[in-house]
Amino acid sequence: MLTQRTWIKNPLAVFTANQLDAAGGLVIEGSRIAELLSAGQQPARPVDSVIDAAECVLLPGLINTHHHFYQTLTRAWAPVVNAPLFPWLKQLYPVWARLQPEALALASRVAMAELLLSGCTTTTDHHYLFPQGMEEAIDVQVEVVGELGMRALLTRGSMSLGEDDGGLPPMHTVQSAEVILEDSQRLIQRYHQRGEGAWMQIALAPCSPFSVTPDIMRESAAMAQREDVRLHTHLAETLDEEQFCLERFGLRTVDYLDSVGWLSDRTWLAHGIHFNEEEIRRLGAAGTGICHCPVSNMRLASGMCPTRDLEAAGAPIGLGVDGSASNDASNLMYEARQALYLQRLRYGTEYATPERILGWATRGSARVIGREDIGQLAVGKQADLALFRLDELRFSGSHDPIAALLLCGAERADSVMVGGKWRVREGQIVGLDVKSLIARHRHAAKRLFADI
Repeated sequence: MLTQRTWIKNPLAVFTANQLDAAGGLVIEGSRIAELLSAGQQPARPVDSVIDAAECVLLPGLINTHHHFYQTLTRAWAPVVNAPLFPWLKQLYPVWARLQPEALALASRVAMAELLLSGCTTTTDHHYLFPQGMEEAIDVQVEVVGELGMRALLTRGSMSLGEDDGGLPPMHTVQSAEVILEDSQRLIQRYHQRGEGAWMQIALAPCSPFSVTPDIMRESAAMAQREDVRLHTHLAETLDEEQFCLERFGLRTVDYLDSVGWLSDRTWLAHGIHFNEEEIRRLGAAGTGICHCPVSNMRLASGMCPTRDLEAAGAPIGLGVDGSASNDASNLMYEARQALYLQRLRYGTEYATPERILGWATRGSARVIGREDIGQLAVGKQADLALFRLDELRFSGSHDPIAALLLCGAERADSVMVGGKWRVREGQIVGLDVKSLIARHRHAAKRLFADI
């Protein structure tokens, strides 16, 4: 049986994330990009279908490098709306500890649906809550990922340092090292795919310095090395965290990271705000990735990630929406717009350009999670892409289509393809009843807060 060939023809504008010419569009063959065409160029061989993209801006599929799907159930909760990170966490931990598998599945569907509609084709998730009845939380997420048809890197998070032992989480939310490591090994063996075109991958992700022991950090690093999987954690998000590390370990955050064997190109960090010059140099030399989460950082008043300095040092930069209780959305295009403006405040307009920020959301994010087959439009890469129309009122009068996506506030893709398959068409997710999902998700959110 011959592989289907589709020509996405003559886009209004195209951002390839690698400066290649694709003004005439591209040809998809099966799950990969077979040809990039310049203006006026015809495909080298006949095609089976043609998509007229003359009214659309064409991008590589966006890649989300940090999220907490379950938090879609606790958005805009009044008691924490004005709280910084540590008090925010302390109030939400008891709520999140009531999570059950059905609610997690609904929360994950909502998060991934939002991401898809924003042009995102690959997502990570950092799930670290495993209360009683939630021992197979990652398995629940795997099933939902398959339903939505996205690529995913699901991280087996963990918390092992509870309040009684000097940590931040309540004791009923933590697990023993033996349980964490056994389940991590199981998930890698069962679900982790390798090589180009992987749809499902697993990483190891002890939550943060204030919620896990150094031992679980070291054991996770050893397992990641042994099994060749990636490592993820929160680091240097707030000054409170920095003070915690100094008081408990006698080390600043990057020294602590190094002491437990995590300062490497296998690791990517969420937030990465409070680093000094020497720490930035060491992170860059190690090739440690940084996920910039601008909306969460503004929402919790945590600070600004020093992206220019990290990039100059050699650290890959990607974007992430973070949890939907500190954002409170799962829209990666909106995240990119906020990254543009926040980084302009720190570094100026000439550094924080739309092209640079879109590069973080695509090729940069791919580097952060160790992928070379996604995040750019090039021959042989995976056919992951998004098409955005500029026919809404907000775009009227705009002149540069690429800049308009961020400056005029694009929030919803018209069409999204993952691995050669359309997952969003005409602004609707293929095969998903969104109204029904919203109703069930709202009900689950209310139940989570019952009697609180």
